[in-house]
Parts: sequence; C-alpha cells; structure tokens
Amino acid sequence: MTEVTYHTLEAGNDEELHALKTMISDDLSEPYSIYVYHFFLSQWPELCNIAKLNGETIGVIICKIEPHRDVRSRGYIGMLAVKKEHRGHGIAKKLVRISIEKMIKAGCDEIMLETEVVNKPAIALYEHMGFIRSKRLYRYYLNQHDAFRLILPITSKSTVRSVYLQHSDQLAT
Repeated sequence: MTEVTYHTLEAGNDEELHALKTMISDDLSEPYSIYVYHFFLSQWPELCNIAKLNGETIGVIICKIEPHRDVRSRGYIGMLAVKKEHRGHGIAKKLVRISIEKMIKAGCDEIMLETEVVNKPAIALYEHMGFIRSKRLYRYYLNQHDAFRLILPITSKSTVRSVYLQHSDQLAT
C-alpha cells in the first residue's frame, strides 16, 4: 500500500491548483472565487499544504497569518478539505498538525477558524486537537447555517483580551 505524502503547494503548479480548487468547491459549502485563492496563495504559500496518494491530490489545507488588533499574531485556517473516500484515515488531522506547527514556528499567539455547527466531524477533529469554541456566528454561511468560531490558544497573549495588551506601536516608545 502506498503512503500518503504531504507537501507545500508548488508555485506555478497549475495541476495542483486546479485539483485544490475542485476539491474545495466539491466539499465546502461556500463558493470561493479565484481571487480568494490568489489572496491566500500569493501571501502565504508556505501555509497551503497538499496530501497526495499515488500522485492524486486527496486533501488540502489553506491558511494565513496576520496581526490581530496589532497586539497578537493570529493564524487562520481558511479551508480544509479531504476527498470523501479518504476521510477517516487521519489525513485532515495531519494537514491541520502540519499547519499548526508552521504557524507556531512563525510566532502565532493563537489559531482561529470557523466551521458550520452542523459539521460534527470537523468540530470533533478541532476540539480533539485543543481548539475551543469561542463564539456562535448566526447565519454566517451563504446556506444560512450558523458557524462556531474556534480558537487554539498558543501563547499567554491569546488568553488576554486585546484591549488589555499593549499595541506594538506603544511598545516601541
């Protein structure tokens, strides 16, 4: 049996990009335009990871890192998809772990995502990995489903309300 391989999306690899877009379109409830992909992939290409089996793309995760209110660094899991026939084999968990490790190395204080409240397998996956429900977002998705915002605290900064943390410009003075 061939093992699943994991790697960062290769810049300019149109075949992988097409496979990634097709998988996300098939599996996620939100439609994403080519601009959304380019937004993530042009700024954070190292945070787009692919799972392959026998040369076929079977899983993908797309993430980013940005400052949050100028007081902490927040990683964000924007999209995660695994082909239906390959679910239940730890592929999504491995993709999330790879991304978490990269975001921690990059200095993230916390990692956040949203998922539909009806997506019990995703909620179980993320909560098993230490994510905590922080908010329910009513009618968040185009299909009118609610979402849970989940946060994985990494540093002590993630446990302090933003208003109580000094802004980076105040630290310079």
